[in-house]
Amino acid sequence: MQKNLRPIASLLLGVAFLLAGNGLQFTLLPLRGAADGFGAFEIGVIGSAYYLGFVAGCLLAPYAILSAGHIRAFTAMVALAATVALAYVLAPDPYAWIVFRLVNGFCLAGIYLVIESWLNDRATNDTRGLVMSAYVIVNYAAFTVGQMLVTLYPIEQAGSFMIAAMLASLAIIPVALTRSAQPAPIAVVTFKPRKLFHAAPVGLVASLMVGVINGAYWGLGPISAAASGLDVGGVALFMSAATLAGALTQWPVGRLSDRFDRRLVLLTLLLASAVTGLLLWLLAASGVLLMVFGLLFGATALPCYSLAAAHAYDKTPNSELVPTAATILLANALGAVIGPLLASAMMAALDPRALFLFTALAQSALAAYVFYRITVTPSLTTAEKTDFDLAATAPVGAMVTGDRQDQDDAAEPVPESYTPR
Repeated sequence: MQKNLRPIASLLLGVAFLLAGNGLQFTLLPLRGAADGFGAFEIGVIGSAYYLGFVAGCLLAPYAILSAGHIRAFTAMVALAATVALAYVLAPDPYAWIVFRLVNGFCLAGIYLVIESWLNDRATNDTRGLVMSAYVIVNYAAFTVGQMLVTLYPIEQAGSFMIAAMLASLAIIPVALTRSAQPAPIAVVTFKPRKLFHAAPVGLVASLMVGVINGAYWGLGPISAAASGLDVGGVALFMSAATLAGALTQWPVGRLSDRFDRRLVLLTLLLASAVTGLLLWLLAASGVLLMVFGLLFGATALPCYSLAAAHAYDKTPNSELVPTAATILLANALGAVIGPLLASAMMAALDPRALFLFTALAQSALAAYVFYRITVTPSLTTAEKTDFDLAATAPVGAMVTGDRQDQDDAAEPVPESYTPR
């Protein structure tokens, strides 16, 4: 394993620095915005702006990479992301932050595209699963660590923003100094939502709705947790615990869905997370009980994207794998644009803890649709399914996996991936 990972160690190290800084900002910005007097809806718009920028990056960043090359494009976008991390302090205004967050989302989309296309190019069909699984693990671990870094400095000071900018800047060093050859020029991916909806409606609709739910959670979760009485350290622990719980349940839930109808497993998770969200809202939990609910929410809500993706891949022929992956990822990002806007409006009308009322309602609506599809469409047999692949179905990971399509034998170059965080 060490031999297989050594050639891409510098890329993984760059990802770790970058994602730690990004995880820090996901927790820091809502808390600092609230401390500066931003309203719930303004914070929601700021959260949506990140994903709107990410969607734009998915569509436009490939052209920048084709024009400048992987290393130059990576360096430029990381430098811009680091600059934006410092700009929040210089312009503590919600309208400025919307622009900054939009730029940050665009940069992250391009950076993911560079790294993932590079990792796909370095991996062989025998090692691709290991390489991309290591990449997914690094993503989750770095993001979780980054969320905890918010405790290093008081929210009202500039120290945390400086840490985020430093971590982003450090990501340039291992990638710029790598001796690994740059991958071949990328191909622009096509999106086929209508075709995917006809083949796997649950896969597409669930990807969109999970984006609505998780986008609201990532953008506004710190505000809701703080309103429940947690201090900054408690908020960081709450968000990190949910992230870690979601990461740990991805694989066992996926393997369970290999044995049973994936839609049934998805339905179970949606109902469990909806009940957890309702309890979070109704009980006004605090302290240890709030942490327990946070763990349960993360364990049940965050793996839902993986099940939606796996179900879509089950219904997708090898020739359509890349457009399918691109479509569900873009649908997820579009949902994440909508989620914070709707959730913040509900929070402004009720109270900050109403975030989890919103997620419960959205999960219940999606559960009703999944149940309907189960009643009208027969389940796939085990033989008709592909084995659950953590690297291909995680919110970050490869679009192309060795067991689904042999890149060496493909008639045309296989487009590399890009994914949202």
